[in-house]
Amino acid sequence: MSRLFATFLCLISSLSAQTAPVSPESAPSPTTAAPTTAPTQPPGDETKGNAPATAISASPGAAAPAPDPPASLPPIQPAPVKVPALPALPAGPPPNIIVMLIDDMGWTDLGCYGSKYYETPHIDQLAKEGMRFTQAYSACTVCSPTRAAMLTGKSPARLHITDWIAGHVPDNGRLVIPKWTMQLPLEEETIAERLKTRGYATASIGKWHLGNEEFYPTKHGFDVNIGGTHGGSPPSYFSPYKIATLPDGPKDEFLSDRLTSEAVKFIEKNQAKPFFVYLPHYGVHTPIMGKPEVVAKYQAKKADRGHSHPVYAALVESIDDSVGTLRAKLKELNLTENTIFIFTSDNGGLSDLVRQNGWSRGPTDNSPARLGKGSAYEGGVHIPLIVAWPGLVKPGSTCDVPVITHDHVPTLLAATQTPLKKDQIVDGESMLPLLGQTDTLVRQAIHWHYPHYHPGSATPYSAIREGDWKLIQFHEDNHVELYNLKLDAGENDNRAPHDSVRALQLRDKLDAWLKDTGAQIPERNPKYDPDKPLNEPKKGKGEARKKAE
Repeated sequence: MSRLFATFLCLISSLSAQTAPVSPESAPSPTTAAPTTAPTQPPGDETKGNAPATAISASPGAAAPAPDPPASLPPIQPAPVKVPALPALPAGPPPNIIVMLIDDMGWTDLGCYGSKYYETPHIDQLAKEGMRFTQAYSACTVCSPTRAAMLTGKSPARLHITDWIAGHVPDNGRLVIPKWTMQLPLEEETIAERLKTRGYATASIGKWHLGNEEFYPTKHGFDVNIGGTHGGSPPSYFSPYKIATLPDGPKDEFLSDRLTSEAVKFIEKNQAKPFFVYLPHYGVHTPIMGKPEVVAKYQAKKADRGHSHPVYAALVESIDDSVGTLRAKLKELNLTENTIFIFTSDNGGLSDLVRQNGWSRGPTDNSPARLGKGSAYEGGVHIPLIVAWPGLVKPGSTCDVPVITHDHVPTLLAATQTPLKKDQIVDGESMLPLLGQTDTLVRQAIHWHYPHYHPGSATPYSAIREGDWKLIQFHEDNHVELYNLKLDAGENDNRAPHDSVRALQLRDKLDAWLKDTGAQIPERNPKYDPDKPLNEPKKGKGEARKKAE
C-alpha cells in the first residue's frame, strides 16, 4: 500500500499506450487489401505558453488539492477492438500516387478548413471530391521527423529522428538532449523503394531536409531528385533560388510554380506506367514571400480572426495554384480516376512566438488550437489532410478518426497491394478502412515524442491521445497535463488534478510506448545554472540558425 501511495504522490509531479508496431506478422497485411518579402519570423529562445507553468496539482487559475489514493488502482480496461473491414479496391492497373506535403501549413489555413481570408479554391475542390480529415496529426511538431515518418511509416521516436536537422541545442537547458539521428539512414526502407518493386516511376520534387548528399532521395528509392538538399528553407522563393539541386529559372520565376512544372514534366514522361510523385513544397516555410500582384489583393482584403498576413496569404495561394495545375494535367491525360492525391502538412502553422529580440508572432494563427509549430499543444501538430481517390473515396466525405503521418506508408502499400519488406516494421496503420467509409481503426492511441528544446515554443515532452483525451508529459519536471479535446479544443482546462486515475493510466500507456519504440529520453544537466538564460546571445549566428530551421 505504501508503494501505491507513493505512486500517487509521484503523480503530483510525474504522471506511461502501448501500441504494438505493425510488422509483417502482426499487422493487417498491406498485400490484402521583384519579389515582395515579409521579414522572416523566427522563433524566439524562450518558451511561451508551453512552459510547465502549472504542475499537475493546478489547472489554469486556482490550485487543486492532491487526489486521495484509492484502495487499489483500477486496471487499464482496453476498449473492445473492432477490426475494420477492408474496402474493395478499384479495378484496373496500380494507382498513380501524388503526395503533396506542405511545410508549416496550419490546419485552419484553407478555405475548406474554415478560413475566410486565404483563398484556396483548388484545394477546396479537392476536398469536395475526396475525404477531409478533421483529426489529422503530424508525427512531430517540426519538419524533419515528420518527413522521415512519411517516407518510412515509422514513428520519429523509433527512428531517433526527433528534431529538425540540424536542430537546436540550448546553452543552459535543465536537460541534456539525446544524441539523435541527423539523417535518414540508408538501411531504412522507404515507400519509394517499396513501390519500385511494383514497377513505379518515383520522383522527389522539393524539400528533402533528411541529411546531406549521401542521404539524398536518389539513395532512398527515388529515380530523380529535383530541389531536395540538406537545407530546410529556400534562400528565396524567386529565381535565382541558389538551391544546388535545382537550376535557376528565369529571373523572378516563383519556386512553387517551378516545382509544380517539374512535377508536370515527370507525370507527362511517365504517364504510361504507375508513378509516385512526392512533392514536398518549400512553401509555406519562411522566408515568407509572395508574388506582388497577389500580395496586393490580400492587402485590400479584410482580416479573418488571426489570418491577416497578406504576404503569407499569397504564399498559401501559390500552393493552391500548384494543386490546380497538377489536377488539370491529370484530367488532360485521363489519369484522374486512377490517381491517389494526398494533400497534407508536416506540422502546425507558425504562430504565437516569443516577443523578444525584435521578433513577433508568426504569420498565421491556428485558433482554436493552442500555439503552433514547435509546441506540445494542438497548434503544433494538428494539420490538414485531404485524400482523393475516385472509385474508393466518397466525394465530399469527412473523417473524424485521429490519424497520423506514419499511417500513409501502410495505406499506400495496401492501396497498391505492395508487401512489406521482410522484417520491415511500420508504426502506422492503413487508413484504407477509413477511406472506404468505416469509422474505426484497430489502434486506440497515437503518440508523440520530442526530447528537445524548440527555439520558439517547446521544452522536451512526450504525449498520447486516446479517444478524446490527450496527455502531455513535460520532461523537465515530469509534470503532466490532461485535456479533453472534444470539450476543450484550445487545451485551456488541465484536468489532470481532477482525473488522476485517467492521467495515471494514460501515463502508463505512454511510458510503455516509449519503451517499445526505444525512445531516447533526455537526462538531467549537471551544469544547469538557474540564474542563466536558456540561450546566450551569439553574434552572427542568428541568421544561420533561422535558415537551418
